[in-house]
Amino acid sequence: MEEKLTRLNKYLSEVGYCSRRAADKLIDARRVTINGVVPEMGTKVSESDVVEVDGKEIKGNDNPFVYLAFNKPVGIVCTTDTRVEKDNIIDYIKYPKRIFPIGRLDKPSEGLIFLTDDGDIVNKILRGSNNHDKEYLVTVDKPISQTFIQHMARGIYLEDLDKTTKKCEVEKLGTHEFRIILTQGLNRQIRRMCEYLTYEVVALKRIRIMNIKLDIPVGEYREFTKSEFTELNRLLVDSDKTFANKTIAKQSRR
Repeated sequence: MEEKLTRLNKYLSEVGYCSRRAADKLIDARRVTINGVVPEMGTKVSESDVVEVDGKEIKGNDNPFVYLAFNKPVGIVCTTDTRVEKDNIIDYIKYPKRIFPIGRLDKPSEGLIFLTDDGDIVNKILRGSNNHDKEYLVTVDKPISQTFIQHMARGIYLEDLDKTTKKCEVEKLGTHEFRIILTQGLNRQIRRMCEYLTYEVVALKRIRIMNIKLDIPVGEYREFTKSEFTELNRLLVDSDKTFANKTIAKQSRR
C-alpha cells in the first residue's frame, strides 16, 4: 500500500504549525528540510518523512511542547525561583511539567500571561524589535485628560531607563480608565509612563497578547487552541529569535 503524500505547506498547516502562506515563506527562505534536505516549493511528504523547521522536528498532533494561557491574579509573582518567592507562578499553577512564563506581569498586576517550555517561542515574542502587540486596561488615580492620552501615545522619555517609549495606541474608556497597546517591553513601562505624567496606576490588567485574548477566569489556565497556535506561528514566522541570555533574565515587568 502506497503512503499518502501531502504537499509540504499543507502538512505544516494540518499539524498546526503555521498557515500555508506562512509555510510557503519558510520553504522559500530555505528554513524547512525533509530528511535533512532543503526541498523545492511544492514538494510532497509522507508520514515517514522527517520534517524540520530551523532544525527542529515538526510532528503531527504529538507536539512535544506545552503552551498555556494563564489569567494571573494580583499578588502572584512571575518567577520560577520557588525557593525565594512563596507566591510564585509555578507553585500556584502546579503544572506537572517544567514550564516558565513568557515575560512578566508585576505583582500588583493581573491578566494574560503565557507559560511554555519552548525557548524559541519565548525569544520571538519578547524581542521588542519584533513589534508584537500586548493590550492592557489601566485604571489611574485621577481623571484622565486629553493631554495625558496624547503624551502616552506619542512616547515618553524615561530618564531612569534612558529610553523613550515607542509610539502606541491609547484610548480613553472612562473617567479614570484607558486602554493601551504596546509593542515594547520596558521594565514597569506603563506604571513609569503614568508616573512621569503624575498619575498613579490603581489597577492594570493585560487582556491580549498578539492574537490570543484573555477569556478565562482569574487564577485559571488553558492550552492554546489549534487555531490560536496556527495564527501565532503565522505572526511569528518573520520574527527574530536571537535574544541574549542576560536579557531574558530581565524580562519585562509592568
